Amino acid sequence: MDARTKRFIMEIVDTQTDLTLATLRDDGYPQANTLGYANDGLTIYFGTDRGSQKVKNLLHCNKVSLTIVAPYAHWGDIKALSMGGTAEVLPDDSSESRKAMDLITRRFPTVLGMSPPVDPSAMVFVRVRPKVISVLDYRKGFGHAELVQVEPVTH
Repeated sequence: MDARTKRFIMEIVDTQTDLTLATLRDDGYPQANTLGYANDGLTIYFGTDRGSQKVKNLLHCNKVSLTIVAPYAHWGDIKALSMGGTAEVLPDDSSESRKAMDLITRRFPTVLGMSPPVDPSAMVFVRVRPKVISVLDYRKGFGHAELVQVEPVTH
């Protein structure tokens, strides 16, 4: 992807806090949930209840789709991302789970003071790695979208 497109994508991912995640239920129906997230580059992390339907869906099928939309006043100002990728429920007490917790608590410091407090044993962290991104920028015309392939993450 070119540098301008990457800056556009990262501006949205880095500045927004909510996304809508679509997973696939084992009965074949999609399920969409809105949730808060944190990120490390294009890698997205979120925490959720380990018994949630989202987790059941991800264990059944790890393919996901998500959208992140920047606030807008008029349709002509819509800037958004639609990503297709894979999600993984991270192992408890793994270094990546700790990284996800750190990123999330830095982005949402009030989560530490929630009442009632979050039971850490009831929570799991999920990592989403996008494979393809549809970049929506209606400032270039109604419905304008560009499809971008994401380079594989190497470790």
